[in-house]
Amino acid sequence: MGGRIKTWKKRWFCFDRQRRLLAYYVDKEEAKLKGVIYFQAIEEVYYDPPLGPGSTSPNPKLTFCVKTYDRLFCLVAPSAEAMRIWMDAIVTAAEENTRY
Repeated sequence: MGGRIKTWKKRWFCFDRQRRLLAYYVDKEEAKLKGVIYFQAIEEVYYDPPLGPGSTSPNPKLTFCVKTYDRLFCLVAPSAEAMRIWMDAIVTAAEENTRY
């Protein structure tokens, strides 16, 4: 879901353990970087976020949130398995980063 304008748009996410960030792009060709989420900025990762009025997820059962100091990122995974993998990877990376 977009940051300023709360509409749902498809994005391509890349997990980068070396640089300790999630990079997201407009498409899977990764031609245009849209933004990054630094592991050290992640406060919480949780399932089934309260999205508020007018912000309905295209698939609530596959929706999860990544909360950072600046922003709440609401994401929809393509499958339940993909959602579990992404959530586990993000939580693990954020926890590992707090050790440094």
